[in-house]
Order: sequence, then structure tokens, then C-alpha cells
Amino acid sequence: MDLINDFRDKDKILALSKLIRAKSKALKKPLNIMEICGGHTHSIMKFGLPQLVGESINFIHGPGCPVCVMPRRAIDEACKLASMENTIFTTLADMIRVPGSTHSLAQLRGQGHDIRALYSPLEALEIARQNPSKNVIFFAIGFETTTPMSAVLVEKTLNENVKNLFFHINHVTVPAPLRAIMSDEKARIDGFLGPSHVSVIVGSDEYKGLCAEFKKPIAISGFEPLDVMASVLNVLEQCIAGTHEVYNEYSRVVSAKGNEVAKRLINKYFAPCDMLWRGLGLIEQSGLDLRSEYDALNAKKCFDCSVISKPESKACICPQILKGLAKPYDCKVFGKACTPQSPIGSCMVSGEGACAAYYKYARNI
Repeated sequence: MDLINDFRDKDKILALSKLIRAKSKALKKPLNIMEICGGHTHSIMKFGLPQLVGESINFIHGPGCPVCVMPRRAIDEACKLASMENTIFTTLADMIRVPGSTHSLAQLRGQGHDIRALYSPLEALEIARQNPSKNVIFFAIGFETTTPMSAVLVEKTLNENVKNLFFHINHVTVPAPLRAIMSDEKARIDGFLGPSHVSVIVGSDEYKGLCAEFKKPIAISGFEPLDVMASVLNVLEQCIAGTHEVYNEYSRVVSAKGNEVAKRLINKYFAPCDMLWRGLGLIEQSGLDLRSEYDALNAKKCFDCSVISKPESKACICPQILKGLAKPYDCKVFGKACTPQSPIGSCMVSGEGACAAYYKYARNI
């Protein structure tokens, strides 16, 4: 099996397009399907899938980008920590560019602060070893996909007795925001495309409770266009039939129970906590933080992280986009004042953000 070309087969994709359009005639109203993963958003826009599924299927872009859901307060805390003397601040990729209340980490780096973007969390451990006289802070982000890597880093830090590496943990989980979205009276979601990489860790069984509680189908989908089209077809068929099951389209990678080793490692070092989400507000037990027995590594406990954050820009509608209540092109500053080069909102900063996807693939549609 060719894991790229076989899942981009033109004839099969067009056959699914024809089938989806035909079955959509049984709908009484357009079907709203929310993709949870930012990677799906980019695949949907890159391959022109909204045009292929027809007007009866409406893609809604959910809070599946870890950078996009990071609240301004967390960015401000990161900036405060990164500004401390004798500190090396480390994090992953796009976090450096997200605007805080007054500046971003990238701007602080331009002022001379030692702020480093990592390819792997384990790089933070090497930086700490090489700089024993400095405090090294790792700002961890991501859904269940990246959480095991942070857990491994914590374990290695403890095993090697590294005393100058600290953690600001901002990991979030998928089920909690889905429950929050579906509990919102304004939500008009008929079904979901379940996340790919997250599901590799948590397993397909993780979503059974959500399906039963809200009576909505969830199709766990791969990233290729054939994956997404097959998953859309399943959600469509379930909605017509009135069923609400978990469908594992990505069974070549995702199992029912997920990665048990990774889950045990996460539970060993992290505990659920309430988390503030950009656009969604405070969601109970939706995040993870270091367990109390590891307070000596917790940057939130070891340093002053108190900040006073400004409200989000009134021009930015990222909160509505993350809830599925608006599209990026509904925003007045999209593609004008807000671009990937000068982002106002978090959905434009990240490579997985919905605004970034629309800017790259659908600006002129």
C-alpha cells in the first residue's frame, strides 16, 4: 500500500464525491461537520474538499490547533518568564510568534532575550546540561499527541537529577472542549471528524461516551483527501440513519485502546486541571499540569508568573471561528491587517490555524 498516492487516487475521490452528493439529497438541511484537528482543516482547504462534497456539507473548523487555543494570559506568563535574568526559555515552533498583551516571544528575542524554538522537547534537557548556571524553562503545549514527549522529558530530568530545567505545562485534551462546544446552545454541529494523531494515543474508544451523550457521530479520519471524503460519507450516512457511533476510518494507525504505554506515562507525571481556552473560556478538567509531587520542576510554582492580561483584539473573531460560529473570511481584518506575516489572532499565527489555511489556499474564493 502506498500511504500517499493510494489515498490521493483521483478516480476514487471523485467516486466518493458523486456518492456524497447523491446521498446528501436525503438531507432536509445542510450537514454541519466539525473537524477537530487543524491538520484536517489544511487538508480540506488544500485539496478543495468543500467543492467536492457539495453545498449540503458544511465544514466547521474546531479548536484543534494547540497554538490557536492558547489564551493571552499564558503568552503573557511565557513572556514574563522569558524576560527573567539568567534564563533560557524554550518552546515549540509557532508559540514564539503568538501575540501577547504587549509583545510576543519573538519580539523579546529580538531585544536580546535567550528564547529558543525546539524541534524536540528533549533538546531542552541538553540545553540545561550545557548551561548549568542558568534556569532553563520549557513551555509545553499540545494535545495528547505531544504530551507523551513532555512526560518523557520530565522523566529524564528526574532520572538524571537535572536541577535547572523547569516546566510550564499547557497541555490540553480533546474530549473536554468537544463537550463544552456541544453543551453550548448556539452549537449547530451534526457530526465530527475525529483527530488523527491524538487518536493514536487515546484510542477510538475514548469518544464512545461523547457519541452516546450528545448523539452525534464521530469518524476518526486520516489526513489524506480519500480519508476525509470516506469519513464525511460515514458521518453523512449515520446522520441519515439516525445513528451515533464512533467510526475508525484511520484503523491503519488508530486502535481501540490507543497507546497504553504513552497513556501510563502521561498519568504518571500529569494530572487533570481546569484550563482557560482562547475563544472557549475556562473548561473544567480540560488541561494537564505536573502532579504536585513534582512541584520542584513546575515553573508556575518556582517563579512569579502573575500577569495582568489585556482583552483580545475586538477586530479579531478567532473565538467565533474556534467555536464554528464564523469562517475566517467573515473577519474584517482577515488577509488585510491580519496575515501570517503580521498576525492579529492566533488562528493566523499557527501553521495549523484555520485562518492560515484559508489565507494559503482560499483567499480568492
